[in-house]
Amino acid sequence: MTEDSRYGDELGVVTVTYFSGDTLERFLDTLEKATERQVQVVVADTVSTDGAPEKAAKRANVHLLSIGENVGYGTGCNRGVAELDDSHGWIVIANPDLEWEPGSLDALLDAAKRWPRGGAFGPLIHELDGTVYPSARMLPSFGRGIGHAAFGKVWPGNPWSRQYRQETGTPVERVAEWLSGSCLLLRREAFDSVGGFDSRYFMYFEDVDLGDRLGKAGWQNVYVPSTGVMHLGGHSTAQASKKMLAAHHASAYRYLADRHQGLAWKPVLAAVKLGLALRLKLETR
Repeated sequence: MTEDSRYGDELGVVTVTYFSGDTLERFLDTLEKATERQVQVVVADTVSTDGAPEKAAKRANVHLLSIGENVGYGTGCNRGVAELDDSHGWIVIANPDLEWEPGSLDALLDAAKRWPRGGAFGPLIHELDGTVYPSARMLPSFGRGIGHAAFGKVWPGNPWSRQYRQETGTPVERVAEWLSGSCLLLRREAFDSVGGFDSRYFMYFEDVDLGDRLGKAGWQNVYVPSTGVMHLGGHSTAQASKKMLAAHHASAYRYLADRHQGLAWKPVLAAVKLGLALRLKLETR
């Protein structure tokens, strides 16, 4: 945080819920051991009817924001962050189906002291089976993106996917081009300087886009694998898998189209749109 920052040093946590069920309780229980700080939690609920957000709101440090419509992940995060006053100079964006390792959030805050230009910090993310999720990646390019899209399912170890996902070698603390939005510690000054998440992304690629814009604004996306969280995964998106696949492909196209404008790119983008449509058809048949 710069010396003239208007933000304080308080910590706020924002999680967006959409039928998150019992996972939200586990998220909040383990969060208590993730940091020694006092934490204000905002549960930004879209259209859940499972009672989980209301149950969470009975906790003293939890504020429930009932949005009342499914506005998408990035917009839900933005609205949740807007509920926190300027004393909250540190913001955590996290999925409600996470379990925090003891001390993990404090470890991310310690890392922030080592990276004064760090705008976003991401921990190592474990899947339920212990697999490490590749959460610190390179930005998509046409070459990497097409190779990953074409061969990612049928040939997981292809060179395009491996380069994009940055899976090789022992994880070390480093600057990445973008970090998974499933768990991020954000410097409020950095997040607000780029206008938060782009609300045009309903689901997926909002974290890729944010990482790209933070980097272009002079901030760093820092991967901190010395601390971690466990991602249970899929509880919200499983309810609408076809819709989520369509959203993923639409977001992928938007990301590339935003960054490749002009007449010369139109034929390439048309081919990409066709390829994504065919891939979606194959995956949802």
